[in-house]
Amino acid sequence: MRLIDNIPHPKCSITLLTMNQKYILKFEQNNLEQTYKISEMDVTGEAEVREIAQDTEFIEKVLARFETMEEDFYKVLQGY
Repeated sequence: MRLIDNIPHPKCSITLLTMNQKYILKFEQNNLEQTYKISEMDVTGEAEVREIAQDTEFIEKVLARFETMEEDFYKVLQGY
């Protein structure tokens, strides 16, 4: 796995990596992580993946998913 870049964002960490002919977008917030794999054949290159990583609507959905993930995880932890 090769690190391409860390993309700044105020509410989460965004890391762009590459491995096995795939770009990997990794979003991290607190103790949670979301990973999206994009085939090199599905995009024109690294610049397009950066655009995806910074798409406002997509990031809003990623952040909303983090909230849901955190709620679900908190609920399950309370059962133990």
